[in-house]
Amino acid sequence: MSALSSSARARSFDGAAAQYAANRPSYPPALFDTVEELAGRPLAGARVVDVGAGTGIATALLRARGAEMVAVEPGDGMAAQFRRGLPDVPLLRGDGNALPLAASSADFVTYAQSWHWTDAARSVPEALRVLRPGGSLALWWNTDAHDVPWIAAQADRVKRYFGAEDASKSGAGGTRVEAAFQGAPEIPVHTHRVIRWSRTVPVDTHLANIGSHSIFLVLGPEGANAFLAEERAHLLDTFPDGLVEEVYDVLLIVATRP
Repeated sequence: MSALSSSARARSFDGAAAQYAANRPSYPPALFDTVEELAGRPLAGARVVDVGAGTGIATALLRARGAEMVAVEPGDGMAAQFRRGLPDVPLLRGDGNALPLAASSADFVTYAQSWHWTDAARSVPEALRVLRPGGSLALWWNTDAHDVPWIAAQADRVKRYFGAEDASKSGAGGTRVEAAFQGAPEIPVHTHRVIRWSRTVPVDTHLANIGSHSIFLVLGPEGANAFLAEERAHLLDTFPDGLVEEVYDVLLIVATRP
């Protein structure tokens, strides 16, 4: 398989926004409890800017915690899906490298599964600019729990199919703590936690979830479907009842503006 550019992968979601919204995993309540713990303040009543909001999975959960939400999303297809699901939440078009927001206007800036599509040399200063003093930048990713044998085996199959350079379903390189602020002119004081959770879904939902990742979207239907057809057989060997237990470790990084 040929190398896939980061920009192509970032753009790939617009054509699969409905699939993304219907099949991607959500986030556990413990994640937001931990965001509040590390930030030292509640989400309720806070002004939160959710960047790279996509279809609004995280935005909706943050609003349910009582946050005053503003979303930022660059993609046309994802923004359209967001507006269908959350028509009353303000949605600005833009990205984390140049936030369309005033300085010192937010208590939290959040990125759910989207920080790795930014350039930290620009997105870190932008987040700090938009945050009020004492405000927090919160980044998180659902990552596969590779200590679970079937998940490790699936990751190996993905790696063999795509080759080592493109082995990650998600955006390249973004889900390591040491990589999060690489290239930033100023690395903010930060801490991190890992929160494990799981969901049980039909095999078709799991396969649609896999297929909504950028590595498969850029590949195209023919190549993606060939992998997913073989993967179905592997999954049904492990889960003969057709229900797949997806296990995730949410990596959370919280940095606070002085």
